[in-house]
Amino acid sequence: MADPATITLAVKAAIAAATDKRTWKAVGVVIAAILTPFILIIVMIMSLLSGTAGHNNSAVDLSFHGGSISSQVPSEYRQYIEDMRGSFSDLDEAVSEITSMIESGSIDSTRMKSIFYSLFFGAENLRMDASDYRAFADCFVRYEERTRTVTDADGNETEETYTVAVPITDLNEIYGSLESSLGRTITEENRINAQQIYSHAKYGRAIPGAEDGEYPGEMGDGTYQALMEEAQKYIGYPYVWGGSSPQTSFDCSGYVCWVYSKSGVYYLPRTTASGIFNQCAVISREEAKPGDLVFFQGTYASAGVISHIGIYVGNGQMLHCGDPIGYADLNSRYWRSHFYAYGRLK
Repeated sequence: MADPATITLAVKAAIAAATDKRTWKAVGVVIAAILTPFILIIVMIMSLLSGTAGHNNSAVDLSFHGGSISSQVPSEYRQYIEDMRGSFSDLDEAVSEITSMIESGSIDSTRMKSIFYSLFFGAENLRMDASDYRAFADCFVRYEERTRTVTDADGNETEETYTVAVPITDLNEIYGSLESSLGRTITEENRINAQQIYSHAKYGRAIPGAEDGEYPGEMGDGTYQALMEEAQKYIGYPYVWGGSSPQTSFDCSGYVCWVYSKSGVYYLPRTTASGIFNQCAVISREEAKPGDLVFFQGTYASAGVISHIGIYVGNGQMLHCGDPIGYADLNSRYWRSHFYAYGRLK
């Protein structure tokens, strides 16, 4: 056993080391070096594999728009993105086969890829056969048999039958076809995630009306950021007369009432565009700020003066329930000719 003097010296040395900031800093560096790779992997995998709307935006950017993948990311992360890029290429090939059969309209390939991403990112053995990608793409069109008159070299006319592909714009119909084709249930969470992926892939991370990550101040009980995060979930949803929820889709006033109420910005019970206008203070074009409302007249034969409504997002744009829900340029000839007023909920 060590003598008392030796023990005393050892204890003093330990105490000195414990109170030396440089020692603690060195220990911290060692611990950080050991744990950081594990923390990085956990954060990435959790965000990438999450089935919720909190998908990883950098993974979306790299999958949809390309770019180099940092050498610092885990191999699993890299493989997921590379698999998704390869799948997107195969989907493009499938769409190109269908495009030759389309007479009018087009397939929204960004929409298709967003849904594919939300359903399969991080899946094992993601790469499929070409027929599987074609089957997935087929869920975005409806095939119809049609007839046409053809004239041969001698001037004789005959009728022939041919097949056309008609792009589907109704998301409920698309999801129904996908459920049948894939043999799985597509949840509301899957749909919301696909919507946010679509918005990010198509419009970027920045929310219109916001600059450098800063948003206009409080609006009612919520914020402009909350308003836009809710509103962007439904981009691409079709216009449905009388619709007032994601389950039915929306019309213009149903969309505004849902978005304002669900975001916590302003409780707006279901009403018409005129009913919303009656709750607003009319403001000038110069006073209008992102989050205000913009009203139109004469877009169809309505009972009242107000026939359409949109959410002003700044820079001469609005987000509204057209067909489908999306952004529109307020400076276009059509919207300028039907403009009625800007309004702010009191």
